[in-house]
Amino acid sequence: MKYSNLSDYDYELPEELIAQEPLEERDQSKMLVLNREGETIEHRQFFELPAYLQKGDLLVLNDTRVIPARLIGRIAGKNVEAELLLLRRLDDGRWETMVKPGRKLKQGVKILLEAGSEKAEAVIEGINEEGHRLVSFHADRDFDLILPRLGQVPLPPYIRKSVSDPDQYQTIYARKDGSAAAPTAGFHFTPSVFAALEEIGVELCYITLHIGPGTFQPVKTENILDHKMHREFFSLGDSAASALNRTKSGGGRVIAVGTTACRVLESVVDEKGVFKPYSGWTGLYIYPGFRFRAVDAMITNFHLPRSTLVMLVSALAGRDFILRAYREAVRERYRFFSFGDSMLIL
Repeated sequence: MKYSNLSDYDYELPEELIAQEPLEERDQSKMLVLNREGETIEHRQFFELPAYLQKGDLLVLNDTRVIPARLIGRIAGKNVEAELLLLRRLDDGRWETMVKPGRKLKQGVKILLEAGSEKAEAVIEGINEEGHRLVSFHADRDFDLILPRLGQVPLPPYIRKSVSDPDQYQTIYARKDGSAAAPTAGFHFTPSVFAALEEIGVELCYITLHIGPGTFQPVKTENILDHKMHREFFSLGDSAASALNRTKSGGGRVIAVGTTACRVLESVVDEKGVFKPYSGWTGLYIYPGFRFRAVDAMITNFHLPRSTLVMLVSALAGRDFILRAYREAVRERYRFFSFGDSMLIL
């Protein structure tokens, strides 16, 4: 396979271009428009998105909501700080959790959590094959009710500033709790952009994929084919499946808002291009050579070098074209990563 080395997906990025906070007006972000057919690049702003869409197009958005999944406490009986990152709630009520420091947080260890008058105790009850801890939480009242006080929104490691308002790290349409990270391609949407899209007849539908921290974990294998993709839970409902099938049969374009929406769509579409409602887990790994059956275009942000996300957009637009676009974005001083600018791939 051509471009199977991890180094094929590297690019140089000055650190000062990593956005540390969102723009005050989300739709004022820059938008790099890539036309795959002619391999042309345009420089626009996100509020101009409706000019590139048309009646019959369908935008697919991920409505997951980031929970305050980062918990800081102290190991019971010791003056040692412990950090928990909630990954997912298990059927028995326990949480699968990443922890620091791992060597001290073994089975049976208790962690004390406190924020004002709210207190809870976390008990490590087991360790799964991935090294994640299985944790139960005990408090005087429902843990879900006190989690917003005890926890923090877990920002990506490259964002060093704290957010003044947790909603800054949410899309305006986030509604289903469960994510450890935000679907950042949707950050640029505002009510006025949605109104403009509705006016020209662009439809919207929503899927859910709860993003795990695996999205930030680096690829460690030089041959990208040796990388094992993380799995995430998703759901595509009846109304979304109907909208997708209606769009495809009517000749419209399915436009994924973000790599998470793209992975869901390509996970559920069948060989004939038909969508059915489905909930489950996806570990779909998309890299150059992948055959897209669902997605016709994509709205995305700029991604970390050497990441599976750069591989995904390279699969859609071509590795050489993507890296040329990234180099131009660097020259034009675009803002990168979660709070950064956007890209439209047509």
